[in-house]
Amino acid sequence: MADIPKERLDGSLAFEITGVDFCGPFFYKPEARNKAPIKCYVCAFIFFATKAVHLELIKDLSTVSFLHGLKRFICTRRRPRQIWSDNATNFVGARKDLLDQKAVLGLCLWEAAVKTAEYHFYRAIATSVLEFEELRTLLCHITAVINSRPLVSISENPADLDVLTPAYFLNGGPLASFAEPDVTQLNFDRLNGWQRVSYLQQIFWSRWKEEYIISLQQRSKWRTPKPSLAVADVVLVKVENLPPMKWPLARLVELLPGRDGVARVAVLKNASEITKRAVNKLCLLPLKDAVENKASTGGSMSGRRRK
Repeated sequence: MADIPKERLDGSLAFEITGVDFCGPFFYKPEARNKAPIKCYVCAFIFFATKAVHLELIKDLSTVSFLHGLKRFICTRRRPRQIWSDNATNFVGARKDLLDQKAVLGLCLWEAAVKTAEYHFYRAIATSVLEFEELRTLLCHITAVINSRPLVSISENPADLDVLTPAYFLNGGPLASFAEPDVTQLNFDRLNGWQRVSYLQQIFWSRWKEEYIISLQQRSKWRTPKPSLAVADVVLVKVENLPPMKWPLARLVELLPGRDGVARVAVLKNASEITKRAVNKLCLLPLKDAVENKASTGGSMSGRRRK
């Protein structure tokens, strides 16, 4: 594995160094009846240092549409010092139109969790065609879900379960959402617009959360020859049917070995109680981030761009 570039290691303000790319197309319902669904795309802005993400829904791949999305991003977040992109024609055109032409660089590097989120975004929506506002609402929720993911434990204090998430660097604290009923068991075609958005965001959450936890477990195995849990580790507990943006964290109190000396059960302490869980249901959050260990977690965000 090659070392990741210094832009991923340098401390900086939120979105000061940002990667950008498109994914899509997706489809939305036109306002006029009996009209064919219309293509649209997602413009993804990814903050290199903290892996935060900002997603903008745009109507086409033109330079003008990208500039509109870029302006909304800057108004919402900040003006980046550097923007890294590939050499797509809309990016090249935008570079010519921007006053600061040195802002756009010809390089593409993406964080693996965002690449996975794109994949599950496609899977969740599938052939569903939403109204444009519904699609925007869904995209905002998915942005919040991605930015809620735990990255690294920040304390060795047994009573402290706080972890860093991308949202901390954007909002100063964890994200929250209001409670909604589980609608994933209902017939999608019989749901109203608000329920359809809830249905799709819940499907996305259940699939993406599972794969993100698996990716953390695989990353731990790759880092160390013999990965193992230890007392005082902060772990993410795999629990089914949790609402979006709920990440159950616990501190490992004790490992219970079997007759063969292998520990398959752990005693955990969370914010309210002490419980036991199977070790294979636990995901270790390291005290040092992958960036500090120079472990590359990037991948190619290969958006399915079709004209």
